[in-house]
Amino acid sequence: MTNSIHSTVENEIKSLHTFFVDWFSGCSPNNDETFTAKFMDRFDPSFLLIPPAGTTLDLDDLAGSVKSTHGSNPTFSIAIRNVQIRRQWEGHVLATYEEWQRNAKASSPPNNGRVATVLFRIEKNLMWLHVHETWLPQEILQAGPYNF
Repeated sequence: MTNSIHSTVENEIKSLHTFFVDWFSGCSPNNDETFTAKFMDRFDPSFLLIPPAGTTLDLDDLAGSVKSTHGSNPTFSIAIRNVQIRRQWEGHVLATYEEWQRNAKASSPPNNGRVATVLFRIEKNLMWLHVHETWLPQEILQAGPYNF
């Protein structure tokens, strides 16, 4: 895999998660323009998220949940680690990454981590098609670090 696609994928993953931190903490403007540009425009309309609990959220479900929680968690923080390209083929890239959360009010425990698999369609920008998350093993979670 080229360093270019790795950098593009890592930057996109980090950028989306920066939006989440800014949105949930209330640091970003709470308006439709910001929400569309920083969140909605990244996703394919058929996007599907499978969070660690094993439920499924389509884009409308996820967008409604995210939009309604602006400013709900002022001390929330995320660190993205270990981004790896797993496969790349014509117009698509499959990657994995770790998402470490600190002070997550909507998760138990509030300091947690998950490994995610993401499928992107490669266009002018990367388009999020599918994400599947799984909790990191307890021994990894306990080791941390949560100093982000």
